[in-house]
Amino acid sequence: MAMKFNSDIDIDFGNRELILSKIKYIPASMRNVDPIRKHSTGIHVTDIPYDPVYDMAALDYEIAEQRGYFKLDLLNVHVYNQVRDEKHLIELMREPKWEKLKDKAFVEQLIHLGNNYNYIQRMPEPIDSLPRLAMFLAIIRPGKKHLIGKTWAEVAKTVWQKEDSAYIFKKSHSIAYAQLVVVHMNLLEENGN
Repeated sequence: MAMKFNSDIDIDFGNRELILSKIKYIPASMRNVDPIRKHSTGIHVTDIPYDPVYDMAALDYEIAEQRGYFKLDLLNVHVYNQVRDEKHLIELMREPKWEKLKDKAFVEQLIHLGNNYNYIQRMPEPIDSLPRLAMFLAIIRPGKKHLIGKTWAEVAKTVWQKEDSAYIFKKSHSIAYAQLVVVHMNLLEENGN
């Protein structure tokens, strides 16, 4: 019996084209849309039926997942172009100056937070830790917006519960995105912003 493997793996790159030029892959496809097209970030690095006419997978990415085919999402994240090396990245993962989230001009520069300054101000307690930032990134998604303005204790009760009705962030995505925001905060600080 074959084991079914469901995954949602996103890998961030400063320039995804560099990695794509070094690996063998088949672009994932979106065939349940009109017109059919390549998935914007998804690729298959394992064998999958191939459509040579469209130069992409012959199966829609959702059908492919149901059938056990593995897809990776390789994402361009401009922030990483400013990171010199692994040591620099580790340094940038340090605790940021959380009070900078009270500065509208600073927040407007931040990846994932740029246009959410007003929501930050509606929170009754500050965003002053990675877990709180992760929860905030989750509650600005449609499925959890009703939690904006609640205390962190109230938010924590239901923020990671799956919703069927609207788009939400998984906890793993929220934590990863929160860490990226911290890196960006520290980069901006390092560059004098």
